[in-house]
Amino acid sequence: MATVKFRLSSKCDRATGLSEILVRFFHGKIDQYAKTNIFVQPQYWNADRERVTIPRVRVMSPDAKRLTSELTDVNAKLERVKKLINDSFIEAGAGKKGIEAAWLQDLIKQYNFPGSEKSRAVLDVLKRFIDERKTSVSNISHHLVNYRAFKRFLLYKGYGLTLSIDEVSGEIIGEYVDFLNEEHTYIETTTDREGNKRVEFLDSRYKDAFQAVPESRLPAERGQNAICEFVKHFRSFFLWAVNQGITSNNPFRNFSGPQPLYGTPYYITIEERNRLFEYDLSDRPQLAIQRDIFVFQCVIGCRVSDLRNLTKGSVIDGAVEYIPRKTKDGHPVTVRVPLNSVAREILERYKDTPGKMLLPCISDQNYNYAIKEFFKLCGLTRMVTILNPTTREEEKRPLNEVASSHLARRCFIGNLYKQVKDPNLIGKLSGHTEGSKAFARYRDIDEEMRKELVSMLE
Repeated sequence: MATVKFRLSSKCDRATGLSEILVRFFHGKIDQYAKTNIFVQPQYWNADRERVTIPRVRVMSPDAKRLTSELTDVNAKLERVKKLINDSFIEAGAGKKGIEAAWLQDLIKQYNFPGSEKSRAVLDVLKRFIDERKTSVSNISHHLVNYRAFKRFLLYKGYGLTLSIDEVSGEIIGEYVDFLNEEHTYIETTTDREGNKRVEFLDSRYKDAFQAVPESRLPAERGQNAICEFVKHFRSFFLWAVNQGITSNNPFRNFSGPQPLYGTPYYITIEERNRLFEYDLSDRPQLAIQRDIFVFQCVIGCRVSDLRNLTKGSVIDGAVEYIPRKTKDGHPVTVRVPLNSVAREILERYKDTPGKMLLPCISDQNYNYAIKEFFKLCGLTRMVTILNPTTREEEKRPLNEVASSHLARRCFIGNLYKQVKDPNLIGKLSGHTEGSKAFARYRDIDEEMRKELVSMLE
């Protein structure tokens, strides 16, 4: 009797926190394994039932709803794979005829990427790039947004969905950038007296394109930095396609796109960080937990994506060790940050956190909401100068309104730079590569450093 069994790989991607589900098929002397290209967080895998367990929640928040949908989809995929294997085995003679040693692997690959290896349509190759490339969940999400926007662009401009990857030129990339700039203008939203929103498509061609490739939210005006991110992801796709030998065409050789513009980073001082840490939030225990996590992030300087992937095993000989997600696929380096007294105190508070997680992190969105709230409660409301991402003009905003998880990283880097002024040394602790353009933004001289320099003239 033919048997199909699933198990979870023991390898867990440090960037995404996901493990791949493996499939085994055996019948008589036939015993084959394959990777399914289906991934799940290990805590939801039920080894006995060979499927994921969907947690019960009291309140169906947006995050809980999304998680339930994702886990339900995983179980549905496993059922489809199991049916595919059984049906294909019967078609192959049900064991009466010999099957190739790579039969199962080839079957799963063809199921996951149907015809993608033969198709030269840019959309098919782009989808293959997204499916095959190992990267973080957030990065995959960015690529999928780019994929849908480019698909709408092709439909709107009349290029069609079969445009070959060899035919994409620098001019087409320029048209795509214009589309990203203008997409929000093709829609008008009005609200009637009862408060009901009404959407009107101002261009019939765009209406057809959007209905064919919808988004959960209507396109809003994009800032130039956001568009630069679209272009950066598209450029990485073409570099991959060239390196894979899929095409020799790289439209970015003849394309000069928009350049990102960043304001001077603002950050909280060590005194302000200590005020946060010492503020009494005993009447808001859940908020106090997120405050502690933010302060911990301030003293180790990691990105929030790396913070949530830290486990109890990340603490080695009095220091936190991790491989930054952004360098994992390029030139991975291990960052080691010794724990100071504040970090050690926080880890002691949460040493009994269930599971492997180092700290009880919540979703990025809710974490950012919490940050803004405890900043306001603690009185960190001073005005800061920011760069509006859409208008690219300077604005004055209260610190609590613009505070987010990345402010913790800036707190770490900015305060260290005031003391050491050696970017390469600080980069060893922050995970920035030598000569990093991103790190250069943190090196703006602050008021205290200005006074220090001027005093040298006395």
